Amino acid sequence: MEEEILEKANYCLKCKTKPCSKACPMHTNIPEFITEISKGEYEKAYKILRENNMFTHICSTVCPQEEQCEGSCVRGIKQSPTQIGKLEKFVNEWAEKNNIKYISEIKKQKNKRIAVIGSGPAGLQAAYDLRKEGFEVTIFEKEKKLGGILNYGIPDFRLEKEYVNNIIEELKQLGVKFETEKELGKNIHIKELLKKYDSIFLGIGAEMPSQYNLGEFDKIYDSDYFLKAYNSNNFIKDLGNVVVIGGGNVAMDSARAAVKMGATTSNVLYRRDEEHMPARKIELQEAVEDGVNPEFKTRVIKAEGTNRKIEKVKCIKTEVIDGKAIDMPNTEFDFKADSVVFAIGLKPNKEILEKEGLQYNDNGLISIDENGKTNIDNVYAGGDLAESKSTVCRALGSARKAAKSIIENLEKGEQHV
Repeated sequence: MEEEILEKANYCLKCKTKPCSKACPMHTNIPEFITEISKGEYEKAYKILRENNMFTHICSTVCPQEEQCEGSCVRGIKQSPTQIGKLEKFVNEWAEKNNIKYISEIKKQKNKRIAVIGSGPAGLQAAYDLRKEGFEVTIFEKEKKLGGILNYGIPDFRLEKEYVNNIIEELKQLGVKFETEKELGKNIHIKELLKKYDSIFLGIGAEMPSQYNLGEFDKIYDSDYFLKAYNSNNFIKDLGNVVVIGGGNVAMDSARAAVKMGATTSNVLYRRDEEHMPARKIELQEAVEDGVNPEFKTRVIKAEGTNRKIEKVKCIKTEVIDGKAIDMPNTEFDFKADSVVFAIGLKPNKEILEKEGLQYNDNGLISIDENGKTNIDNVYAGGDLAESKSTVCRALGSARKAAKSIIENLEKGEQHV
């Protein structure tokens, strides 16, 4: 194993321009940590990773390296890119196996309080960066369980929850406070929080499912509800033949969760071809290995059945022209189905956020400037709330940028006092 890892590490050109690091939303010092692996200095490699990113183990597991760091690797221009994700995962697993701990240091305590709303990746990252600077930080979470999408959205077969819980425990030890069952727009409000806190970071993610009308039937679910049921061990019974509409990683997660919840069959119906499927290749491969059946160039039109019970979905075949799925005339067909899961995206809860006084942009996302600041003074946002198709690592990067702005803004205010 180590020989293979050393070979992968030595394959890296250790570029001085670091295009891989620039493409990483967290700007990880990739050539540096790989250089340490090449020397067999795994603990030093781990320290480089961990100093920059407390989520490094999670990122090595769930992030689409092929689109980010590996996608910008110079080696990848004419050959295969350096396998950065596998090297990062090896270092983290080595550190775990050898009980190597990283101790975060807090700067001198500052007399400033920050409210972080949401305990998903963006909220946790913002809280970490702010707490390390000495600010008093409280995270408000609407659910009983902390972790946001990391615990409720990403299934355990893709991400071991131990890694998420370790991060939450570390934040608690650093002095970050947590309050659960506190939901923005219901029992906490921006206006009231700003009376007690010097700044607010919003990391509540996108929670409103996208769907279209299939008819009035009972067993139609959105991916958010479906995955939360699986991750909470509150399995949905009698799923029968499941049809998942969508083609991203969430669709793959939902289809695999359906298998594990006892579905008779689990099928992903996607309107484009495999080449245009947004899901990572590895996610599709693992879904197929779990027994999921992908059907490409297939658009679901409506569901059919009796007494609100789905018996089939009516579909039409498509052709992909310039990346767009075009319906093919006279190709309608029926596909056996008992349950349907929509996995075509989530969007922010516009109604609640607008009531809180926040402005939206043309993409239906919270409007922020280049530093993560919203239209309300001292209120910042990051993650799925403020950018479309965000990955865990991109959510972390946007949270770090906003946290940096909060720090600079509050320190500037102190200087003017």
